[in-house]
Amino acid sequence: MTKKIGFYGSGNMAQGMIQGLLAKGVYSKEAILVYNRRDAPTLEATVQQFGITPITDAQQLFAQAQVIVLAVKPQVLRSLYPEIKQQLASDQLLISLAAGISLSELENGLGTAKLLRAMPNTPLAVLEGMTAVVTNERVTEDELQEVLAIFNHVGKARVLPEQLFDAFIGVSGSAPAYVYLFIEALADGAVLEGMPREAAYEFAAQTVLGSAQMVLSTKKHPGELKDQVCSPGGTTIEAVKVLEDNHFRSTVIQAVQAAAQKSRNMQF
Repeated sequence: MTKKIGFYGSGNMAQGMIQGLLAKGVYSKEAILVYNRRDAPTLEATVQQFGITPITDAQQLFAQAQVIVLAVKPQVLRSLYPEIKQQLASDQLLISLAAGISLSELENGLGTAKLLRAMPNTPLAVLEGMTAVVTNERVTEDELQEVLAIFNHVGKARVLPEQLFDAFIGVSGSAPAYVYLFIEALADGAVLEGMPREAAYEFAAQTVLGSAQMVLSTKKHPGELKDQVCSPGGTTIEAVKVLEDNHFRSTVIQAVQAAAQKSRNMQF
C-alpha cells in the first residue's frame, strides 16, 4: 500500500491489525501511524513492539494518514465526534471498529465523510480473522475494495448488510471465546484420560484448525463431514450421542442468539 494508515487508539484490536498488516508486508512500519490520547503506556508499548510511527497529536494523524481506523471504545468515540469532524478531510476513509455505533449515527456525528463500519474478530492477529464491512454511499467501489483488501490480508472480509451485524457478532465476533472454551474442554477430557496437558492442547487446537479448514476447503456441509467420521457403532457416534444428549447444538445456537441480542441492546 502506498497510502498511510493511521490508528486512533492502540488497544488489542489495533495491535492485532498492525501485527497482521506488518506480517503480510501490506504496509511498511513507516506507513503505519498510531495515536492514543489517553493511554501513553499502551501507545509506547505498541510502538516498541512493532516499530511503527507514534503520533502525539490527533491533528497530525489526520494530516498524514489517508485511511483512519477508529479503534476506540464506543463511548469514547462518541465524545470525539466534534474533534474528528473538524479535522477530517473529504477524501479520507474513516473506518470505525466500534461495536454498537451504526453508520447513521456516525453520519450524524461526523457529517459528509467517507465512512465504513468494520467488525473484525481477534484471530486477525494471526492472519485468520473474519471481518464484516459495510459502507455509506460516499465510499466508492474502488475504496471499498481497498478496505476489503486490508482486512483480507489479515484473514477474510466480506460486505454484510448492517442489519446482520448483530448476528455476525454472535457467530464470529464473539465466537473465538466459544471455540477457546471448546478447545479447553477437549484438552481437559484428554487430561482426565491421562494425557499430558501440553500435548492435549496441541491435539485439540490442531484438530479444530484442521476441521475448520475442511469445511472451508471442501465446501461440504458440516453434517456431511461429521457423518464421514461417524462409523456405525464406533467411538465417534458414541461421543456425538453424549453431546446431543446434553443439548450441545441447542446450547451453541442459544449462545449465538444471546450475543446478538446483547449487541442489539447495548447502551453506552
